[in-house]
Amino acid sequence: MAKAQAMGALLTILVVLAMSSEVAHGICNVSSDGIRACQPAAAVRNPTDQPSAACCAALAGADLPCLCRYKNSGAAGAWLRRFYGVDINRAMGLPGKCGLAMPANC
Repeated sequence: MAKAQAMGALLTILVVLAMSSEVAHGICNVSSDGIRACQPAAAVRNPTDQPSAACCAALAGADLPCLCRYKNSGAAGAWLRRFYGVDINRAMGLPGKCGLAMPANC
């Protein structure tokens, strides 16, 4: 049992390290500047009603299926909340507000 817990902890650490590197350079073809441009509309507290033009431009080049994978990753959502103040559920609504169609299975 202890060995399984240790392996689980190691796997969690590796996932967090991989995500920290990815977030530092952006996520799913959205740069860290693009994430910051979208932050006001996806903010944990007091979000704006609409994303900015800069946010929509950043999302226009995003890998939307990749973003869908983040939607269901609790670790990714926690990372975005902690470092960018972004609510993953609000963030997932931004492409639609920018006139972009999310994949059907998202």
